[in-house]
This record gives sequence, C-alpha cells and structure tokens, in this order.
Amino acid sequence: MSETIVSRLKEHRTFAPSAEFSAAARVTSHEAYAALYAQSLEAPEEFWRQQTTDIVWRKTWDTFCEWNLPHAKFFVGAKLNVTETCLDRHLTTSARTRAAIVWEGEPGDVRTLTYFELHREVVRFAAALADLGVVAGDRVAIYLGMIPEAAIAMLACARLGAAHSVVFGGFSAEALRDRINDCQAKVLITQDGAYRRGSVVPLKQMADKALLETPSIEKVIVHRRMDDGRAPVTMHEGRDVWWSDALSRPASEQSMGLARRPDAFDAEHPLFILYTSGSTGKPKGVLHTTAGYLAGAHVTTKYIFDVKDSDLYWCTADVGWVTGHSYIVYGPLSVGAACMMYEGAPNFPDWSRFWSIIERHGVSILYTAPTAIRAFIRAGDEWPNKHDLSSLRLLGSVGEPINPEAWVWYHTVVGKGRCPIVDTWWQTETGSVMLTTLPGASYSKPGATGLPFFGVEIEVVKDDGAKVAAGDGGKLVIKRPWPSMARTLFRDDERYKQAYWSQIPGVYFTGDGARCDSDGYFWVVGRIDDVLNVAGHRIGTAEIESALASHPSVAEAAAVGKPDELKGQALVVFVTLKSGQVASKALKDALAVHIDKEIGKFARPDQIRFADALPKTRSGKIMRRLLKEIASGTAQGDTSTLEDLGVLASLRASDED
Repeated sequence: MSETIVSRLKEHRTFAPSAEFSAAARVTSHEAYAALYAQSLEAPEEFWRQQTTDIVWRKTWDTFCEWNLPHAKFFVGAKLNVTETCLDRHLTTSARTRAAIVWEGEPGDVRTLTYFELHREVVRFAAALADLGVVAGDRVAIYLGMIPEAAIAMLACARLGAAHSVVFGGFSAEALRDRINDCQAKVLITQDGAYRRGSVVPLKQMADKALLETPSIEKVIVHRRMDDGRAPVTMHEGRDVWWSDALSRPASEQSMGLARRPDAFDAEHPLFILYTSGSTGKPKGVLHTTAGYLAGAHVTTKYIFDVKDSDLYWCTADVGWVTGHSYIVYGPLSVGAACMMYEGAPNFPDWSRFWSIIERHGVSILYTAPTAIRAFIRAGDEWPNKHDLSSLRLLGSVGEPINPEAWVWYHTVVGKGRCPIVDTWWQTETGSVMLTTLPGASYSKPGATGLPFFGVEIEVVKDDGAKVAAGDGGKLVIKRPWPSMARTLFRDDERYKQAYWSQIPGVYFTGDGARCDSDGYFWVVGRIDDVLNVAGHRIGTAEIESALASHPSVAEAAAVGKPDELKGQALVVFVTLKSGQVASKALKDALAVHIDKEIGKFARPDQIRFADALPKTRSGKIMRRLLKEIASGTAQGDTSTLEDLGVLASLRASDED
C-alpha cells in the first residue's frame, strides 16, 4: 500500500458523504436515519406498511408478525406472487424498456434484457416447467453458471410457487448430489458448460455423475452455452430436454395461462432453499419464505444502494450464493434496477477486466468482496488507473470483514475519493443486510461494518446474554425477529433450533464475534470459530489479518489456529506478498514486530508461512478450514469448491521454519 494511502488512513478515522451525494440520497442525514430506525422498532407494523407500498400484494396482511420462539411468521394472511413485484409491475412504467440485465460473457459476448424481455422469458420458461409437471410446492435444483438463464430459472420457479435450490456452479458432482437428495428436487436445470479463465467447466457432465444417485429427479433441462463443441453433452432420452426445445414446444393453454397470470401464494409459502456450510460437514438447507424475504431484500436494496433509474448496478457475487439471490435477483429487480451481470473471472484475460466492464458499460454502483479488493491491491494500482471509472458513484463491500487498508484503497483508487462505501454484514440465514451505513446519511469508519438496518435490534453480549461495555468484544446476537429471517432448516427443525437459538436463550446467535464502539458502530471480527484463545487472550483472526495487510510488503494474509499443549491454541499466519517482495527470514521477523506494534506482543504469530497464493473457492473466499488442516498436519477435507488444487501442494511444501 502506498505511503499516501497509509497516511490518509491514519489521518481520517471517518469518511462522510459529500453534501451533493447526501442531498440526492433517499436518507439525507443521520437524524433522518435515526428517526426511521426508531420507528422501525417502536412501530414496526406502521414502518413496514409504509415501506412496502410498492410490493404487489394480491391481499394485504391481517397480522404483521406472529412470534413463537424460535419460529416467526410475517405479513400473516397476505397473498402475493414475488415475480409480480420483480417484473409485472414494471411493464406499465418507464422501466418497461429499461435494461433489467446487462450481461457480459467471459469471451466478451454481451446481451441485454429489458424488463419487458425478461418478463417474457420468465413467462415462457414458467410455462415450459409447468408442462414438464412442476407445480407449487415442488423443489427445483438449479446448477448454472453466471448467465441470464439463472435469473430466469429462479423467477420462473417463484412464479409457479416451486421452491428453487440454486447450487453454485463451482460445486462438485457429489455436493450437487447431496443437495438434490436433501431437498428432493423434482427437476434439475443445468447447462452444457461454463467459461472460467478461458477454460470450460463441464457442468452437464458433472450433473450426470450426480444424477446416478438422485432418484427424485424426473426431468433435466439443459441450456446450451457453448457453440464450439467444447462441452460435449450426453442427453438421456426421456429425462433430458434442451432449454431451447422446452421453449419452442407450444405450451398447453393451461400452463401458459398459469404463467401469464400466476397464482398468488401465502406470505409464508416457501420461496427457496439455499445450502450453507455446517460445522458437522452436512450442509444446512436454509429455508426462506415469500413475503418476509421479499420485503427485506426490497427495502435494503432501496435504501442501502440508493438505487435510481439512471444507475447501472453491479453485484459481482454468484447467483449460487445468498448475495446473488438477494442483491442480483430479488432485491434489485423488485426496485426496477438495471443490473450488470458478468460470467467469468475478475482477472481474465488480465486484471483489467472489472475496470473495463465498469468503463464500457457505465457501471455506477459496485458491490464486491474484500477478498477481490485485496486481490486487486496485489495486482497493482495500474490496472484500475488505466480505465475511466468516473461513472461510479457508490461502492459496496460484502462477504467478510473488510480491513481498513483495503477499505481506504477501495475508496481512494477505485472511487477516487468521491464514492461513499457501504460495508454490509449479513448471512444466508438473515436473508438481507443487518448492519451497514446508509450512504447519504452517516459517515463510515474504515473497518467498521456500521449501524443496524431498520428493524434490526442487534447487540454484542457475554456468554450469559448480558450486554458488554462499549468497545468490548463478545458475541453478536439479534434480539427480535425480522421479516427476512430464515424460517427453519429444511427437514431439520431441531438443527435450526440448536444451531441458532440454543447458545443464548431467547435470541438469535449469529456465530460471529464483534464489538460495538461508543458511537454505536459495530465491528464484526469474524466467526467465533475464528476467534482464537491463545494463552488466555481472545484474538480475532480478522484483526491479525488486517494488521498484516497494513504492512507495505503484504498483499493478503490468513490467520488460523492449531492445537498447542501449552497455549491451548497457537497462531499460524499464511502470507502472500506484493509483486517485487521477496520472502525471507528477515521479513518474517519484520512482520512479527509489525504485529507487536499494531496489536500487541500477545498476538505475535507462532508461525509465519509465505505462500504464492491462498486456497480459495471460486467465489473468492479463503478456505481457512484447509489452512487449519495444513497448519495442524491433519488429513485434508473436502476440496470440491477449491479454485486451484495446486495451491495446497505449494503450501504443504512451504518452509515452516
């Protein structure tokens, strides 16, 4: 990191939005935020009635919330179809001809779907699904890359009332099999192959392997992405149907009628099941329902991203994760946003790709992950500096705590000091953002996630549930139900109760450690699992990583614990260096001293190990579980989502002295 950025970080502890940005924002001041927040807690029914007037209700609700801990129902008695809010309502406004999705493939092909065109494709595909026997209450698995058909398939399922379960295209055949079997999906939607760094991921071939052991699947719909024969496909007669053939067949009058004028569903009707990692190794099928989830995604998108008709909004996540569900599909489309979607890797064919997309398409809102930001830092400022990024007006961060140095680089190099940054904390289970700073209302603190969103009563507490003092660390809990919360774990309600509601009676335990400062800003330090107890000291791995990333030689760091007979846990850090830096014993010593200075000698790592790269999933998350196994010398676990298996071999061979 340049001396300029480091000095600026030390100089400015807070970053306020410009007067010009605030004046045009939905919430123009901290006082306005505070008033809305107070209303959302003190008069929640009135608040949510006012904030959901642009959701299409076939029947409004009788009761706002029914709470029988740990189960909640919201908007009880309401009837709606989610897709009417995301699509149909826009057809009678200026959004009809606005781009709903601007898509760029990794090879450079571009497609644009207006709201009218997206609505038409969803209706056609919903009718095709209905003709294949999909009805309300069924489950449909979706195993696609980042193509518009992923959004079309999700919305078509929602239109019919079938719960979709999207499986990230980076998952293995075995992972796909397990998810299909757990949710008992009736139909699988996949594609021949997906582009990734110039290579082809053979999704249909992997799906065929999974389908050898998925008795619930009756039909497989295959979208053809490749035109060059690079992903040969075997079609199984009687089971497999090409996407194009399904659409070209004349739909029955009944199916087309249902797709054009869809049924309305109960507020608590299942919308989707999304699997997330569990501590036992068995994925958890997080179940979200219709009205509450839509309300959360809709209202957070509207306020946090301050979306306007003139914006081109780009969330760089994959639709296979909850961020893609809430902030590529349901949230943005519900507010009529124009959404950018990109198929491939951020560094293909080189590190200019993201910045080139922003320049060529005029992206104005960018929502990406700290891992990606740190990778961009390592690649060098010259890549974003080659491009005109003046269209950007708002930046966002999601996925994990962002270290202050990365925050300031993002603000300075990408946003040129003009763009507010909305860091966001939330989970698959929360459905929508819980902590952030509204971009026109409140200042940001680099490294702090921010303030509670409307309707979110959140605290940092001790093990007994007592609130900790300002600045002290503890467990992050949510104290009252909120509309977009997960309702249960699919077919495993006992696990739902145990995982989220058993540790501290009466509240939802997020699994994260945090602290709240005297200004009310929350600093999430990461999973409690990643808060180490070293010789009686509780050390957040995120804090260690942030401190290391502030050293001018370090591009990225990951900290993990390993068992230690004396200390309980020993601290091991894996470090990748910036271009031109050389790994050495002297540099290890310098980094140890740097930790002493930034945090304290109690936090000095027991081992510092240099690495050319860290093991990551294809979505960019560091696989700390694998690093823990390497550090402790235990057997290698599941690597099905690992981007590059060669990274593991390199790490094992690295010097441990």
